[in-house]
Amino acid sequence: MTVTRPARLTGAALCAALALIAAVWILQDLAALGSPVDLAWYWAGDHHFLIRGRSTTSLIDPVLLAAYAATVVAALRSRHAASALAAAGTVTLALRLPGLWAPGSGALVTALLELALGAGLALTAAVGRRPADSPYEPAAPLRRPVEVPYGERPTRPRTGPAVTAGILLVLAALFTTLWELYWAGELPLEVTVDRFTGGRSVVKPALAPPPGWLSAIAAGLYGTAAVSCLVRARHSRAFGLLAAVLLTAGGLGGVARAVRYETLVHLGDLTTLDAADVLTSVFELLAGVVVLVLLAGRGAPVAAPGPYPQAGARPPAPPYPTPPGW
Repeated sequence: MTVTRPARLTGAALCAALALIAAVWILQDLAALGSPVDLAWYWAGDHHFLIRGRSTTSLIDPVLLAAYAATVVAALRSRHAASALAAAGTVTLALRLPGLWAPGSGALVTALLELALGAGLALTAAVGRRPADSPYEPAAPLRRPVEVPYGERPTRPRTGPAVTAGILLVLAALFTTLWELYWAGELPLEVTVDRFTGGRSVVKPALAPPPGWLSAIAAGLYGTAAVSCLVRARHSRAFGLLAAVLLTAGGLGGVARAVRYETLVHLGDLTTLDAADVLTSVFELLAGVVVLVLLAGRGAPVAAPGPYPQAGARPPAPPYPTPPGW
């Protein structure tokens, strides 16, 4: 599906507004902490060093900032940005919804604004599309169709990279789900509920979604992207790349913590649970990078269509003499 030019400009403007909101909060945290390194370690999950202040953002915010910037570029450069706009809008709605009941007026206002912009993105992607699966688009009733060049039609990902990316994303969704099920069985029921609702027992940045909620959204995104990759859908690249960025960021944070506390080099001395946590982070980092590389390549070539009949052309005359049974 292609996107009309007004829809592309609208989507780019909405994504730019979302990116601006994320950038403002990140700059505010940078001013509060005073060091980009400290802020990066906070995003990675190391909160022990904080003395000068507390971050409002989390690792999700730079991930969304990068996704919004990439979507702006895609909307301005490509007529086939509907899937990118839909992916950015859907993920924004899913991740910012818990902000409606988060404490603090700043988080509530930000959540309301981002939810409105995310809904606008999804609506723009749905309303601003026009069919382009056929190489010809009818310009007006009773007029000759307008041919669409082959290079401007959306392409499917190649079979090998798409299947490989789909398998890696399936494993990522499985590991995320298994970890959440493990914590649900180990923690008290009240704490488990708080992990999804952001209750009192959960300490997190103001703008961050609750950890259980984030795991559920991440598993859903990985699974959706995996299915679209396995069936080689045309929208698989947008959802797969967004899932890969989130997967890479989560794995990078875990590996950074493991390197900082030297648990990665002393893996054999750890308990089974801690070793599994480190190995999961390593897998997420490597799988995310591999999926990014696989889906960033060129898609499968589009086969050239057959000749299209001219408008008003009559069918060919029957052969003469007429064969038996004609």
